[in-house]
Amino acid sequence: MKLKDLYKFIIEYGRRQDPRGVKIVDRDMARIKKQYQHLSGRGKKEFDLERLVNPYADTRILNGGLETKVKTILVGIDIETGELVLADRLREKGGRIDLVMSHHPEGKAHAGFFKVMYMQADILHKYGVPINVAEGILQQRITEVARKVMPANHNRSVDAARLLGIPFLCVHTPADNGVAVYLQKVLDGKTPETLADIVSIIEEIPEYQYEMDHNIVPAIVVGKESSRAGKIFVDMTGGTEGSEKMLEALARAGVGTIVGMHLGEKHIKEAEKNNVNIVIAGHMASDTLGINLLLDALLKKETIKIICCSGFNRVARAAG
Repeated sequence: MKLKDLYKFIIEYGRRQDPRGVKIVDRDMARIKKQYQHLSGRGKKEFDLERLVNPYADTRILNGGLETKVKTILVGIDIETGELVLADRLREKGGRIDLVMSHHPEGKAHAGFFKVMYMQADILHKYGVPINVAEGILQQRITEVARKVMPANHNRSVDAARLLGIPFLCVHTPADNGVAVYLQKVLDGKTPETLADIVSIIEEIPEYQYEMDHNIVPAIVVGKESSRAGKIFVDMTGGTEGSEKMLEALARAGVGTIVGMHLGEKHIKEAEKNNVNIVIAGHMASDTLGINLLLDALLKKETIKIICCSGFNRVARAAG
């Protein structure tokens, strides 16, 4: 499989799994293309052309030629200079590694990852928050995240990949889309009555079992085991956590419990204030589940060897 075809597959997978729905994704892509057509001069020259074909700013080919043939991928949750040196060392020892794939964004994908947060407005709207309210409470948080990533040394790991001659790809929101849809479907199908029931369901999933063996367990952080779950919102995608103001809006919309990867203290205090239960499934386990679901889809089509590192462990749910 060529790197360009893998990249196209990942984007299309993310689009199909997007919790907003394909129509909303395509609507937003059409809007971006229209904006580009009306640009001229410096604006058009500086426009990121990837946005015309890829709705996820945090998913990019960071190094390597599009025609690169990929038969073996080293996959990790975080890929930085250390992991790239590891890849180079494994090559020196005779192993074949055609591509290193990170879940968390690096390089230009990290610099622009806050742009995917706009998708959260449509997700909140899907759960009953008026779209004008959703957009209003998100904007301040998006600006805050954009400022936060500005001073980072974005290209450190990308430079390492370039110097070592290692193709490098990061896949963030497409994988997170998959885990959000998967967990929502599992929980909706089993209709848990209490928070304890939610935790028990999560604990049955192999990726979470693996983390539990390493003392990282799903946790109820707002509410108690006997608390009634009510309407469940699985909040696993959209770049990073949104505004804490969303808790009041979701409570007004009838959401009783949020199941997430992680949540900040401000968000937890707002959840307590608005009587919204919070279950934290776990960050690394949720990221691993998202990547595994994506790889399951990929390996139905292609024969590719996967080598695990940096917090990722492979669990296959399909042939391959």
